[in-house]
Amino acid sequence: MIRAGIVGATGYTGAELVRILSGHPDVTLTVMTSTQYVGKAIADIYPALRGVVQQPLEAFDPDRVGDRADVVFTALPHKLPMEIVPGLLDRGVRVIDLSADFRFKDSALYERFYQPHTAPGLLEEAVYGLSEVFPKQVAAARLVGNPGCYPTCALLPLIPLIQAGLIDSRGIIIDAKSGVSGAGRSPSLKTLFCEVAESFKPYNVGIHRHAPEMEAVLGRAAGTPVHITFVPHLVPMSRGMLATIYAPLKEDAGPEAVARAFQHFYGGKPFIRLMGQGGIPDTLHVRGTNFCDIGFVLDPDANRIILMSAIDNLVKGAAGQAVQNMNLMCGLDEKAGLSVVPYPL
Repeated sequence: MIRAGIVGATGYTGAELVRILSGHPDVTLTVMTSTQYVGKAIADIYPALRGVVQQPLEAFDPDRVGDRADVVFTALPHKLPMEIVPGLLDRGVRVIDLSADFRFKDSALYERFYQPHTAPGLLEEAVYGLSEVFPKQVAAARLVGNPGCYPTCALLPLIPLIQAGLIDSRGIIIDAKSGVSGAGRSPSLKTLFCEVAESFKPYNVGIHRHAPEMEAVLGRAAGTPVHITFVPHLVPMSRGMLATIYAPLKEDAGPEAVARAFQHFYGGKPFIRLMGQGGIPDTLHVRGTNFCDIGFVLDPDANRIILMSAIDNLVKGAAGQAVQNMNLMCGLDEKAGLSVVPYPL
């Protein structure tokens, strides 16, 4: 059995990790830490977990965590993981970090959008954990930077077509919508019920931190620098994410070629559901699961493809992909703990 620890177990992503790992057939959840709720049961914070997870929440202690876990998930705000991850690695623990601290290879790029990095020496070693795209690298890693939710939703449909040479990497527009849980559990004015109910609005237009993350990964796929236009939106639902992506087509990129490129790249991948030409993904149909549904429509008059993808931002966009990465790192069945049948309604 794999001994797993969660550092920061009471945020939305941490709670999703608790939910998934508590039902994982190859994992024992040995330690959960919290700053605010030390000594309490996690069911006191999330009553849905009553009778499922018994051990109390603890204060973080690197020695105790290192002694009791083989794999640690750091579900903390940006800046905090970079301070504790080096110590965990020194204790022989493998780490999957769900913040942005280890998603970038270039420390200057990270610091431009976040803050000074105190562990830049680990950035080159860290593997970007987009499970379907970098599975071999993840399997060999001791440190994985789990992708952001928006990048996961956008990169999965884009990378196969860029690598197949079917779309022009110039002129990509990503229009994406997220449920409110993407903002995290800490209270703020913008996520109050009265602020989001009956509301639908863009935010951080042109300055969202996930844009440089996407550009860096797309640049690796394209073999040349890529610049995107990315506009995120907040929608009044608790969870779910939908991306509608517009990209210029190259010559001879018909629907059959697009479908073949997706099938070649994702054939046999258990969590990618290809809906084909005219397929319309819906966040309802991936809720609570690790699936990413991908559909597309070609607009020949504009010489453009319209890509559509849907994920659950807390599962495939965070905790579920992190567990998928753990499965790859530990040589387990990639689907272990993640084979949840979606709700029909």
